[in-house]
This record gives sequence, C-alpha cells and structure tokens, in this order.
Amino acid sequence: MSTVVIDPVTRIEGHLRIEAETDQNGTITRALSSGTMLRGIENIMIGRDPRDAWAIAQRICGVCTLVHGIASVRAVENALAYPIPPNAELIRNLMIGAQFIHDHVMHFYHLHALDWVDVVSALSADPAATAHLQQCLSPWPNNSTAYFADVKQRLSGFVGSGQLGIFANGYWGHPEYKLPPELNLLAFAHYLEALDWQRKASRLHALFGGKNPHPNFIVGGAPVALDGKTGKTALDSTGRVLVKTVIEDMRRFVEQVYVPDTLAIARYYKDWSRRGEGVGNFMTYGEFPDPLSGVDDTSRLFVPRGVILNRDLSTIHPVDLDDPAQVQESVSHSWYQYGVGQEQPLHPYAGETRPNYTGPQPPYANLDMDQAYSWLKSPRWRGQPMEVGPLARVLMLYASGHQATQTLVDGALAELKLPLTALYSTLGRVAARTFETKLIADQMLVWYGQLIGNLRGGDRATHNDDLFYPASWPASAQGVGYTEAPRGALAHWVVIQDGRIANYQAVVPTTWNAGPRDAQGQEGPYEAALRGHPLLDPKQPIEILRTIHSFDPCLACAVHLVDPDGESLLRITVA
Repeated sequence: MSTVVIDPVTRIEGHLRIEAETDQNGTITRALSSGTMLRGIENIMIGRDPRDAWAIAQRICGVCTLVHGIASVRAVENALAYPIPPNAELIRNLMIGAQFIHDHVMHFYHLHALDWVDVVSALSADPAATAHLQQCLSPWPNNSTAYFADVKQRLSGFVGSGQLGIFANGYWGHPEYKLPPELNLLAFAHYLEALDWQRKASRLHALFGGKNPHPNFIVGGAPVALDGKTGKTALDSTGRVLVKTVIEDMRRFVEQVYVPDTLAIARYYKDWSRRGEGVGNFMTYGEFPDPLSGVDDTSRLFVPRGVILNRDLSTIHPVDLDDPAQVQESVSHSWYQYGVGQEQPLHPYAGETRPNYTGPQPPYANLDMDQAYSWLKSPRWRGQPMEVGPLARVLMLYASGHQATQTLVDGALAELKLPLTALYSTLGRVAARTFETKLIADQMLVWYGQLIGNLRGGDRATHNDDLFYPASWPASAQGVGYTEAPRGALAHWVVIQDGRIANYQAVVPTTWNAGPRDAQGQEGPYEAALRGHPLLDPKQPIEILRTIHSFDPCLACAVHLVDPDGESLLRITVA
C-alpha cells in the first residue's frame, strides 16, 4: 500500500489536505479529506445586533462573499417574519445570478481548466487551424488566424523566458492530457479573455450593492433606490441600461465561449463520465424566489428544494431546514467537541463551535481515520451524506420537469453520445456547472424585465421598514436563511435573544462535500468520489485534482507526496 498526500490542494479557496491510499496497481482504495483551517466566525457573532450579522458573515469566504450576506439577512428576516418588497427580491436574484455566472466561468477557466488543458502543448498549435476550430464552434468574434498567432506568441514568451508564472508547477506533458494542440491554444486564449470578462461582470454587484467584493445588504430589502429619472441613484435610467448591458455581455460569453468549450473538451475525456461519482445522494435548498411568493414560501423557487436519494430521479424528498431530525452536524471525526458528546449530532439551532485540536503537529504525519482529522464537521440529512452543488441543482431541475434543463441536458448528452447516468461523475459535475450557468444567464433577462416592469408600473419600493427596530421584536426568535451558493446548498441559522444573537451556525457547501467520515463511518462526497481512481503516475496525481476540482472546493496551496513509510518523496510549493 502507498499513500499519496496533497497538502494543500492547489487552485482552490482555503486549505484542503487529501490523503489517498492506493493498492499495488495504483488504484485508490481509501481517501481522507481534511480541512486544515479553522473558521470560527460563528463565535464572533455572539452578542451582536442581528442586523449587522451579514457584514461579518461575508468574511467567511474571500470568493463567495455575496451568498453569505444573502443567507445571513434571510436568516434574520425568517426569524422575525420580515417580508421584503418584490423589487428587493428581484435585485437579490440578479445579484445572486451574477455571482453564479462570474464564479462558474472563473472556476472553469482559471481553477479547473488546467487539469484538462496542456498549456505547453499549445506551443505546437497551428493558428490557422485554431481559427477554423473557433469558427466551427461558435460566432465568437475573436476567431482570426492573426489573433491566435498573437496568443501563441504571448505564450511562447512566457515559456521562452523560463518564467511560466501562474502556469508553473503544472503536470505539462502528462499522458492523461488528451486535447490536440489547437484546442489547447483555443482554451488558453479563452483563459486570458475570461480574465478581462470577469472584471466587467463584477460591475453588476457594484451597481446593486455599492462594491465588489463584499457588496452591501440590508435586512428588509435591498440597499439601493430605484429612480425613474437620470442622475439621481445608481439605478437611474443610465444605471439600468448598464445593468442590461452587463447581463447581455455575460450571456454572450457563456453561449459563445463557455458552453462550446465545455462540449469540445468533454469529447476527449468521455472516459471521465465513469469516474468520481461520490455518494449518489443530492440535495438542494433552492434559490431564486418568485417575487410574488411569501416570506416562507419555497414552492415557487426557480431551483427547487429537495433531496434525491440513490440516483432515483423519480422521487424528490422534501427538505425542512427547521426540522431538528433532518439537517444535523457530527463531530466524531472533527477537531471540535460537543457538550453532549462526540457521537451525538446536533441541529444547527443547537450547534456548537468549540475547537478541540487533537491532530498531529508539524511536520504532519499521516492522518488516522479512526480519530479526528479535520476542521470540517460532517453534515448529514436524515443521517445520510449529501452532495451539493451544480450537479445536485441540475438533477433537481431535471427531475422536477424543468423543460429548459431537460432540453439542454438531453441535447448535450446526445451530442456527446453519453447516457443520462454520465452526469454522476467528475465529467458530469463539470458539465452541470456549464448547464446551470446557461440557464441562469437566460433567466437574468427575465428578472431584469420584471424589475423594469414594476418600475414602469409605479412600484419603486426596495425596502420594508416594518419591524426594523428591536423594540418591536419578540424576546426570543430563531430563523434560518437559505441560498444556493455556486458551490452548493448554504444556510445560516440564527437564535436571537433580547435583540442580540445568542447562537449562530453556518453550514457551508464545502462542509457537505468535503467533510470527514461520521460516527457510522460513512464517507463524505470527496472521499467517496476518489475511491476507485487509478493513478497513472502517483508523483503527478492529476486524477485526484480533476475530481476534487470538479466540486470547486472552497478551502488552498502546495503539494507533497509520501511513500508507504511516510517519507516525503516530493514537495511542490506555490509562492
């Protein structure tokens, strides 16, 4: 038996350690996923004004700042039965939608593409053939021979100088890379284009929330005024035109670059439609409320709420985030302690964040799966592990009969000559992320049209002032704020006593996916997805990176490898 250790995994947010044990044939027989960074922001919340919680909660993550703000204000609004105006709901939908599109494009090109695209191979590409390939894929305007010759020259300059920069330390030339040089050059060109694109896409958050990252929110609505005139507010007539322009630009890039690139690359990696499934259970909290729905109405969400068990798309199980028997967190293999004991899981309303580090000291020895080995807890729904994220959402939309989703998924799978079961895989997660980006980009124009329609009808309200002052609040209250972050189901639970926060718990998507085994020994999705992977070269474990990155971990960067005796064979550090 050999053990491959990647610590921390690169090209993610935060710090994640993966240990994978392999048999004599190099196939992974067991994997351990360890979050090596303590969050602890829940404890900072205690004693604070609930209306301020969103500003602190956004600091949980440096990437998904917006979604933590959304979950936080929704938790307080839920606790106080505090409705918001339809315009505020539409503005939030547009902000969340922009977060999805921006985050997914950034992940595909800047965090995950290098697992599939051999950058150095692009140096042997023919620019004329690359231009022809682009013209065949879509009407994207950057499609000339001269354009790709210039991109190739820029790449050659990087390589020729010996300073690959962000492309250093890659596994270039690895036998698992299968794309022809022209497709590698095309993807590299779009990598560079996406850098500029994401800067423009982030403007929508600044228009609605004043800045990006960490846009502003407010309990009871949206912190921006609608104005029918020019020069009065950020959303005057000029601002609204800019919002529509940003949405159309995002949609164009998704349709003409992101979607075609995903399908073109997938054709060469169809064998990955049979690797990396995970636990086979999928959960969504739902997102994008209909602006006419009530404060607690989850029946009219664009992305439905529910659970799919054991791949069975014929049955969607209901999810109640207030039910103490449904969502629970275990710490039997985590560096925390519960007052009720390590074996007893807790619902987040009663959750505790009490660090109790019992792991190895540097230099780290291998982890012991029989002991605690992660700063992540182990969330479960009715005692079962759940995968959350784009794949769960696309499956939920597909299973609920959403026609646009079914048409998009069926068409792409037919083009690739793959069955629906191909979605349950590493490649399926990559494809699902692209599918939902297209679906949300299309829906953004619908929400924008509804907002403009309300304004033209005379409705400019973006905030509800009722119950705004603590004197009108009940002495005690509790509530849960849900959202779908790009990486999956996210919820914040708050307990309010005498106008102050008495308890606060956030269960984030990567905790669902990357959490350790529970008291029953059940693996989380990361650990289950790696089992059975053959490693072509244990010193260059690109197979592990492909599957872990397919979840888009929100955890960060250097790599080393150990032999069966635990001695370090190779260490790669990233400055």
